[in-house]
Amino acid sequence: MSSANDRLARLLALVPYFLARPGVRIDTAAADFGVPPRQLRKDLELLWMCGLPGYGPGDLIDLSFEGDTVTVTFDAGMRRPLRLTAAEATSMLVALRALAETPGVADTDAVRRALAKIEAAVGQAQPGVVVGLTAREPREIAKTRDTVRDALRAKRALRITYYTASRDEVSERVVDPMRLLLVDGRSYLEAWCRNADGVRLFRLDRIDNVTQLDEPSAPPPHAEPTDVSAGLFRPQPDQRTARLVLDTDARWVAEYYPVDGIEELPDGRARVLMRYADTSWMVRLLLSLGGDVVVEAPGELAERVRERAR
Repeated sequence: MSSANDRLARLLALVPYFLARPGVRIDTAAADFGVPPRQLRKDLELLWMCGLPGYGPGDLIDLSFEGDTVTVTFDAGMRRPLRLTAAEATSMLVALRALAETPGVADTDAVRRALAKIEAAVGQAQPGVVVGLTAREPREIAKTRDTVRDALRAKRALRITYYTASRDEVSERVVDPMRLLLVDGRSYLEAWCRNADGVRLFRLDRIDNVTQLDEPSAPPPHAEPTDVSAGLFRPQPDQRTARLVLDTDARWVAEYYPVDGIEELPDGRARVLMRYADTSWMVRLLLSLGGDVVVEAPGELAERVRERAR
């Protein structure tokens, strides 16, 4: 599911993108925007219906398709990308700085050049801004990232206290750090978890405590990095999926817990698919939301919630 906000932002950026790259392949453009080629084709079909008042021939955006390539033949005044607001520019600076300091980034020079251009255009970020998940990331998370980064550089193991949201469980683990990831604006530690005997992703804002150990980090040779190109989370065999409709006051659920996309509804609510491993925990969460959530499926979960609410 692609949210309306995400699609609008993409539509506004498409014309300047194609003007700068005449004849670019659709699959290349789709990869750059992080969507499937089929979705990008739908976006281009919608652009054909957009343009200047009058909305007749010569007013609408026009595109030329040749094989799998696209060229803009009339831009309807959308030649330049939208200017960033101060908040948007600051958020971009935050993400780029985190990326520049993340081990394993292939072209840090390109990242630093982009940083320099944005800083020259809008000035340095506001005082007190810390590199991290948002423009004003809590300092505790920044400290966690620093400890993780130091362990990666020193090739040392870590002891972490971690909160697993889907099970409402806190555990202590010893891990061998592999890399830091920045995905969808959130920072993750990817590591070999000695407790689970496998590669795991740990959200930095859910690490309650982290300590660098005086022993080497030694992920086994078969420990492979997670492929996040198709999304960060993969359903586990013991996980169930609930289809929920969230009111505005319950939207935080989609930010805090793993969901498979967000579908924006006309009335301002959002439909999400949320995975969970513990039904009792899920029932408690839904009861705490009261009338701000509707359980559409599965029926057994909705019935459990109704029984507990009586």
